[in-house]
Amino acid sequence: MSARVRAEDRECPLSTAMSYVGEWWTILILHDCFDGYTRFDQFEANIGLSSSMLTSRLKALVDSGVLVKRAYQERPVRHEYVLTDFGRSLRPILVAMAAWRNAQLAPEDRAMILVDTGTGREVEPAVIDTATGLPVSDPRFVFTAGPAAGEQMLERYRRGNGR
Repeated sequence: MSARVRAEDRECPLSTAMSYVGEWWTILILHDCFDGYTRFDQFEANIGLSSSMLTSRLKALVDSGVLVKRAYQERPVRHEYVLTDFGRSLRPILVAMAAWRNAQLAPEDRAMILVDTGTGREVEPAVIDTATGLPVSDPRFVFTAGPAAGEQMLERYRRGNGR
């Protein structure tokens, strides 16, 4: 987790999630990973990030457990960057972000879409409550303090959830 997270936000799942993926370049690297790219030169060509910046971002993703670095060639030694289970669990987040943006565009203006490989049909993902089937965007769903909440989080939600 990044040191940039404020002390009072360390228990907030939104703040801590952003410490892992909150940078523009990190999202683009993850997008490449989900498209099957694993090698430094592939990331560099696709994203156009300087090698020093890419090295820094990849190191941060390895250090946080999102990617694992492993050798794929011995002479000279070359490494690839592979998603961990933790890293793969970020896929629905990227899918939701892309779907959120595409929902604002006319179908003919979408440069990238999510499709079912079996049918070729464009998929419209939704984040739902599995118990009710309702989209979590429904106003009945709100954040509140959880069982591990510290005093600052408890106080935040004692104030009435902003309602």
